Amino acid sequence: MPDVRGWRKKFGVLAPSTNTVVEPDFYMMGVPGVTAHVSRILMTNTNRSLDRPEDADERARLLDAEMKPTIERVLTAEPDYMVMAMSAPTFRGGVEGNRQWKERMQGYSGGLGLANGAEACQKALDLLKVKRIAVLTPYWAATSSHVIRFFTEAGFEVVSHKDLECTSPVAIAQVTEERAREALVEINSDRVEAIVQCGTDLNMVNLADEAERWLGKPVLAINAVIWWMALRENGIEDKLYGFGSLLRDF
Repeated sequence: MPDVRGWRKKFGVLAPSTNTVVEPDFYMMGVPGVTAHVSRILMTNTNRSLDRPEDADERARLLDAEMKPTIERVLTAEPDYMVMAMSAPTFRGGVEGNRQWKERMQGYSGGLGLANGAEACQKALDLLKVKRIAVLTPYWAATSSHVIRFFTEAGFEVVSHKDLECTSPVAIAQVTEERAREALVEINSDRVEAIVQCGTDLNMVNLADEAERWLGKPVLAINAVIWWMALRENGIEDKLYGFGSLLRDF
């Protein structure tokens, strides 16, 4: 018997405990009959100033240990599909790292489908038939290097990129629209065919929709791209307006 609210699909959403943007973004992009049920991944709000690779490696290890219990909690709601609402772990280790990570997460969930940032971006860029991209992240180089590696291994040329170097996970949600807009303009050029924004706690969904008009090219906000993958992989073709061309046209 179908769920009375999630009569089309119930999504189990995995979000960092520090993240205050991705959950309201997903609700804002909601469609009738699809519900999102969030399980929080425990994550400490540590200082990230002058982030070192060894610091990022240790955080990744701790985060990975949290994934199985986080998934087990949301499985009690009997979701039909899983959504990873944190992007950094999905880029880690490049294309093969993403494949192995997804396989491990699906092992925890009993084989449920799983939308995730890295794979969703690759699918979107392939659909848009673009190869030269610019990348905007809230990270430091120790983390963004994995993002650049993933896109390069996936066959894209990263023409330019900018890390906002947020000092903590919570600080990502404090980035102003003005600062994000300036960053988009900074990394744009005639060589860039599309701009990709990573970091699910960065408030970009509505700004990306606007930026597509004044930059004249796709601007892929990670939360919109993940949600697009989740909907389309489940046969939900509803067109959504105000969140970028991907959800509107594809």
